Amino acid sequence: MNLAMIIEHHDAAAVALVSRGKATTYGDLRRQVAGLRGGLAALGLRPGDRLALLCANNWYFVVSYLAGLGAGLVVVPLDPASPARALQAELAAVGARAVVVGPAARPTFARIDLGALPALEHVIDSGTPLQGPWLLLDDLLAAAPADITPRGPDDLAILMFTSGTAGAPKPAMLSHGNLGANLGGRTRVQPDDVVLGVVPLHHILGLNGLLGPTLHGGGRMVLVERFDPASARDTVVGHGVTVLAGTPDMWAGLAGLPDVAPGQFTSVRVAVSGASALPGTVRDLVEVRMALVVAEGYGLTEHSPVVTSSTSGPAKAGSVGRPLPGVEVRLVGDDGADVGTGGIGEVWVRGPSVFRGYWQDPVATAAALTPDGWLRTGDVARVDDDGCYVLVDRIKDVIMVSGVNVYPAEVEGALLGHPGVAGVVVVGVPHPYTGQAVKAFVVPDDHGAIEEDDVVDFCRQRLAAHKCPTKVEFVDRLPAGSAGKVLRRDVHPA
Repeated sequence: MNLAMIIEHHDAAAVALVSRGKATTYGDLRRQVAGLRGGLAALGLRPGDRLALLCANNWYFVVSYLAGLGAGLVVVPLDPASPARALQAELAAVGARAVVVGPAARPTFARIDLGALPALEHVIDSGTPLQGPWLLLDDLLAAAPADITPRGPDDLAILMFTSGTAGAPKPAMLSHGNLGANLGGRTRVQPDDVVLGVVPLHHILGLNGLLGPTLHGGGRMVLVERFDPASARDTVVGHGVTVLAGTPDMWAGLAGLPDVAPGQFTSVRVAVSGASALPGTVRDLVEVRMALVVAEGYGLTEHSPVVTSSTSGPAKAGSVGRPLPGVEVRLVGDDGADVGTGGIGEVWVRGPSVFRGYWQDPVATAAALTPDGWLRTGDVARVDDDGCYVLVDRIKDVIMVSGVNVYPAEVEGALLGHPGVAGVVVVGVPHPYTGQAVKAFVVPDDHGAIEEDDVVDFCRQRLAAHKCPTKVEFVDRLPAGSAGKVLRRDVHPA
């Protein structure tokens, strides 16, 4: 049941992808993917080997993803906008044997120390190779086609980096069965649907919440590498987009356009917001200015991702809907017992979409999964009389920036490397478009010669932009308990 089979039975003449202004039919896509499967096999890559992808939302990503899956490889999507240091660490963590480098990531990847990655044998470049031993993607595509490698439902398909239900970012193991079980959801993509592909494909929402269902249903995805409200609106109009899904900041950007009008979105039959809670003010603005009712859902990387959805019926404001068919959900209180209707508890999930655990991390896996298969999400919710779930809070210290998990410990670790920083604590603060933003409270060293821009620039050289503080406040000391541990709860972000 190799997941790559999802493109094999659609009309060969139907358009599957639109990327960089070029359309690719399902027939062309199948031929391209079969050729790349053969090229990957000719390199000596074998089932279970890790293939990393450093590509934005474009054709390079999709053909490489499907070819990697079809060859039985474990695909590792990475953020092409991450700094070289972070990418190097992630490639080392998964022991990637090969990597596909898309156009946007080429300058950054050229700064990676390949000598520190002994497992990495093949660099596959999307353009003219920047270094002698790098391979050319076009050459691999021209290889003799190879058949799809059979895979079982428990065989790994992807490793997706996530901060998980606790701790620093780590690779979550998702199998072919996990991903396949989550494809249907409540919104079935039809062959005549046009889906806007603006949510990053290195994020599970973009990968298996949008791309997977689109290809599974035989629809068309218009791939967009960077979100810009005006150009996204023009894409919706120009391509007749019928399924419009994104994060709250995307919806805020579209509804905030000065010349936005309801008539520009008449083609849209499904409007969905995910990855983080949609502020009520944004929901109302979308309804007034775009004449769209946005349905919300809830999911996480460890569930491939969708747990609940409200797309199958009238969207209830503030609710993330009901569980998908076949998904069990419990709300568990502090005493370990299930809470009743209206009560608040931690969301526990069980079903075929629950991940296999964290890569080479049995301790973190045991913390997330119970012996009988329940996933402890770390999210707190309540359920109403209609069976609809409402997210209340998060157990974790995680900061949600545009639906992406940012863990304070990772940011604090980076900032403590600054010679002028004697102490730091990082918290989330409200943001009108991204849900939350990162704020750092910094204790300068004795010299005190440090500026806010110094702190932010230092962080940007080490972490992805969404993880870096947008505000820095200098303080004399940080609140600490009797054991000397900083008490994050006692920091006042306002």
